[in-house]
Order: sequence, then structure tokens, then C-alpha cells
Amino acid sequence: MQLLAEMPMESPSPSPPPWEVLVLVAHHLDPKTLAIASCVSKSWSISMSSDHLWKPIFITHFPSLSTLQLHARPTVSFRRLFAIGRAATKRRRRSPAKPKLSLNDIVFAISVATGESRLVTLGIPGEKLREHPHGLFWFEFEVGEECARVREGLKEVKITWNVILRGWRGVFTMMDSEGKMGFQAGGEGWFSEELPTPGCCSNAVASSVVADLKLGICRGKESDDDDDDGRVRVKKVNVGILSIVDWRYVSLEDGLRYLQHFLTSDL
Repeated sequence: MQLLAEMPMESPSPSPPPWEVLVLVAHHLDPKTLAIASCVSKSWSISMSSDHLWKPIFITHFPSLSTLQLHARPTVSFRRLFAIGRAATKRRRRSPAKPKLSLNDIVFAISVATGESRLVTLGIPGEKLREHPHGLFWFEFEVGEECARVREGLKEVKITWNVILRGWRGVFTMMDSEGKMGFQAGGEGWFSEELPTPGCCSNAVASSVVADLKLGICRGKESDDDDDDGRVRVKKVNVGILSIVDWRYVSLEDGLRYLQHFLTSDL
């Protein structure tokens, strides 16, 4: 009996705080802490999931989604709407996967012709493409002096630019365009063609990117002492993929992702 009397008595378990206190405390918690606290017990879950708590949080974080509750009533809580909004934001911020297609997998085939002759015929394998210093899908090629020459003036031009998957496993036409161009030393010719949207309905839905090709013209011969008989030639060809949203060239990775969609589904 004396031994039992000397043993310390266990203190009774503290009673949980009333729900009014939980609600008062909850107003000072951030969304993550609220979500954790709601897992403590059933009563805490009820207190921490109140629309009175989550409505101002939802509207503050996602004002553009504030009208969703008008369509969701009465089945969807503001806590659930917050979770949906947060998940959507994370998906928008998620970096897209690296393209499986690389420059080494493709070949550029470019042809420029007039009614008189074929001015340029280029076949450039991907490993010889010089990457843009800012990582853009934009490339420049020097055209040798052996290419055909034409007299200065306005001429009809046909431009084709195809991208071939190595091993001739696929081909995608970036540009197949005809138009007029003024041929004169120091001049330029600029051509663009809307590209199809990845996925279905490419002919019906406007695309947000265009294939872009520019020709640089010079005298028929590099030396000023040579008599070029008033003829000029193509000296440079620039190609790229241009976004019509901000009129900037897309990144190299975005360009490769775009080509990957059309060239192969297996890479």
C-alpha cells in the first residue's frame, strides 16, 4: 500500500480545444498548415475546411478563378477549388520535357529557284548546323560562289525547305512558297509560311508559329575587278521558326519539340 501511495499519479489527458478556438487560430494559418492541421482529427478537419476560411484564401491566390464557385455550387468547397487552382498553376509552371529529337537526327534540304534556273540547293546535316549563341531555332548558311547567277531585277521565286529525319524515316515540309523578289546587290528577300498546329485540325486552326527564310544577295563575283555582267547571286540563307505571338524566334528546344511531333512518335 505504501508503495502504491508513493507512485506518481498520471495526469489526466488534456481535453481538446473547443472548435471556436480552432477557428480563431485557423484564420492565422497559411494554406499548407491548414491542410496539415485538418489531418489531426475529424473535428479539426471540419474546423479547418470551412468555406469561411478558404474563400478569402482562394480569391486572394486565384482571382481569375473566383467565378468558378458560381458554376460549382453547392457541391464543391472553396478548399477543393483552391487545390484545383494550385494544381493548374503547378502544371503551367512545369518545364516541358527535353526533346528526344536532336540536331544530329535531322537534315535541312533547301532549294531556291527562279524560272531561269535553280539558284540554291543545300543539304545540311544537323551536326553541321551552328547553334545560335542565344539558343534560338535560327540558322545561317553561306552559299558558295558556284551557285547560279541571275540578272538584277524583280523575279518569280520558288522556295522549298524540308526537314528530313536521318535514314529517310520521315520528312516535314517547313516551307513551299512562291513569290516575287527583287534581286539586287546588297538586297534581301524575306519569306514566311504559317506552320500547322501540332495535333488535329491543322488546316482549320490558326498556328502560332511560322517558318521564316531570308535570302541575302551579293554581286555575281566577289572581286570588284571581275566583270559580272550585271548579275547577282544568293550569298546567305537564314532559316528559323518564328512565333507570331511576340515575333521572336522560338528556342532551339521548342523548335526540336515541334519537329519531333511531325517527324516521329517513336523517339
